[in-house]
Amino acid sequence: MVAASVADDSTLIKRPNAFRRLLRRKGAVVGLCVVAIFVTIAILAPWLAPYDPIATNFLQVRKPPSSQYWMGTDEIGRDLMSRMIYGARASLQAGVISVAIAVCLGVPLGLLSGYCKGWVDSLMMRVVDALLACPFLILAIAMAAFLGPSLTNAMIAIGLTAMPIFIRLVRGQVLAVTVEDYVEAARALGNPHLRIAIRHVLPNVVAVVLVHSTLAIAQATLAEAALSFLGLGQQPPAPSWGSMLNVARQFISQAPWMAWWPGLAIATVVLAFNLLGDGLRDALDPKES
Repeated sequence: MVAASVADDSTLIKRPNAFRRLLRRKGAVVGLCVVAIFVTIAILAPWLAPYDPIATNFLQVRKPPSSQYWMGTDEIGRDLMSRMIYGARASLQAGVISVAIAVCLGVPLGLLSGYCKGWVDSLMMRVVDALLACPFLILAIAMAAFLGPSLTNAMIAIGLTAMPIFIRLVRGQVLAVTVEDYVEAARALGNPHLRIAIRHVLPNVVAVVLVHSTLAIAQATLAEAALSFLGLGQQPPAPSWGSMLNVARQFISQAPWMAWWPGLAIATVVLAFNLLGDGLRDALDPKES
């Protein structure tokens, strides 16, 4: 049992310098810094926003960026900078919580499917195949429309839509891990299946799940913006980058700055999470020195 535990733990212990390797990748560092900045802005929104994000001022309708309104105002005189700051909360919250839902549901199901095999695996994979046959965004839109328009329902829809990807990912990793010698040794020593799955198999798929989760947050953030754009996410007057873009398209020629800022923010956050995910993938690679 001791030998099996040592062999199992070695896969995790040999990555003590993962964070150091991450910091050697400039793209990952840039992504990490950008994500940290947006998270800080979202947390400190009440103190950073210069105005009430839902307060209207019909004397300042569609004003261009100025010393008073750094990002300009929207169609009913609301400060765009304040709405951008509060909109970061909705977008990042949707990305993180949606992926958390997908991970909490997908990892146990993938572990069960890969470890049990047989008819359990066959049944679950046929359901997963059916869900993956539908494009991610189309399925998220359909589920959000069924649940009703709100940020909470949008997060649930995105999380459930992303879940099949995690099931298949974890299942594939588990199939590869369960044939390793330390797992066979644990079985030979009479360990119960639940202990083998949790103690010896699950820790060896954490790194892959972490990397994919980071990349999935970018996809979930983009999906939340799309749902809000269609009116299925954050509901007015609460600010959301997607809903701000939806309003801005009506005034793109008269007030293009209304579309500049939310579009730039969405692109920046998605790129940052992708850069961070790529860096994590390289840093957690056991083949890296």
